[in-house]
Parts: sequence; structure tokens; C-alpha cells
Amino acid sequence: MNAEADAVRPVEILLVEDNEGDVRLTREALREGHLRNRLHVVEDGERALDFLFRRGEYAQAPRPDLILLDLNLPRRDGREVLAEIKTDPSLRRIPVVVLTTSRAEEDLARSYDLHANCFITKPVDFDQFIQVVKTIENFWFTIVVLPPA
Repeated sequence: MNAEADAVRPVEILLVEDNEGDVRLTREALREGHLRNRLHVVEDGERALDFLFRRGEYAQAPRPDLILLDLNLPRRDGREVLAEIKTDPSLRRIPVVVLTTSRAEEDLARSYDLHANCFITKPVDFDQFIQVVKTIENFWFTIVVLPPA
């Protein structure tokens, strides 16, 4: 894709999150952001993998430019999802931001062992949560150069 086409295309973000409140806050923060984006939300690890591998109802799903991944998910947890993403040649270059309530050192270490691109503990404060999501958007889509889709 050329730079002109990239400027017109909205950024595709996959949010893997089962907490409706966090989904709402993330939507709001991205709506206030500076980039056109399309937020796709799935609420469990199984659906995340279906989306990424374009299975079933997600056969026409776009390839995400960024994945925001919670660790504690129903059906398949975020660690399993991360492991599958980072071992698949067609998906492993997609940046994965682990965005979780966990403060456990073993979750931090395991996420990086599985090649997460970064690990962020979700703030409980509303304004701080919004700021964190805006910072993620700014960093990954303004500062970082991402590989082509």
C-alpha cells in the first residue's frame, strides 16, 4: 500500500476485552484521538483467534494494525492468544499491547517471553485510563513505523 492510500485508510484496531466498561472507555478514548480508526471488539480468546485467522463470522475481518489484548479472558486466555499470534508467520508482526489489570510479575515476564510488544497495567482511574489509550494510539500510529499489512 502506498503512503497516500495509507493516509486515507482508517487504522484497524482489534480490542480483545471482556469487560464492557473497559470497552466503552477504550472506544471513547479512540474517538477523541487524532487518527481515523476502526475498533473491532471481541470478548474472548476464541473469538480473537477466529477474527485473526478469518474463520466463521469473521471471514471478511480486516487484518488489524494493532491488537490490544487483555490477559484474563473467557474460553482462551490472553496468554494462549498471544502465543498463537506470535508463532504464526502471517500474524507475528502485528504489534500486541497487553492491556490488563494484572500486576503480577509472572504475567509481565510471561507476556514478554511470548513476544508481547508492550505490557500496560490498566489504570482504575477514568481519566488515566483514557490517557493511557490515547498514548498507545499516539505511540503506535504516530511515532512507530509499522510493517506493511
